[in-house]
Amino acid sequence: MEGMWWGTAIEAPDPAALARFYSDLLGWAIGHEEPGTTILAAPEGSIYVVFQQATGYQPPVWPAVDGQQRAMMHFDFQVGDLDSAVAEAIALGASIAVDQPQDNVRVLLDPAGHPFCLCRDDG
Repeated sequence: MEGMWWGTAIEAPDPAALARFYSDLLGWAIGHEEPGTTILAAPEGSIYVVFQQATGYQPPVWPAVDGQQRAMMHFDFQVGDLDSAVAEAIALGASIAVDQPQDNVRVLLDPAGHPFCLCRDDG
């Protein structure tokens, strides 16, 4: 279908701030912004990540704990230098998760508490 695009929507208490975090982390532009919704545009074309306001937002718990909010999805980003990518993400407002299940992956939490992974490119 012509003019159609696809993406995923992420709930957050402050979607504009979270979109700016990922915009800075990935070097992607903000494609659209309106009250309660900010859209991050991938440079490859019609791929978008939509950040939407969520009233009563509860951040997911990592790792999962019975009876608490589970992560419904997470981002994985492949990086060449894991240490510098982690340092950059932290400088932008991410934090390191306590549980780290793999040596070549770092689980971080974005400013809204969503887990995401930086995965070292081991070739």
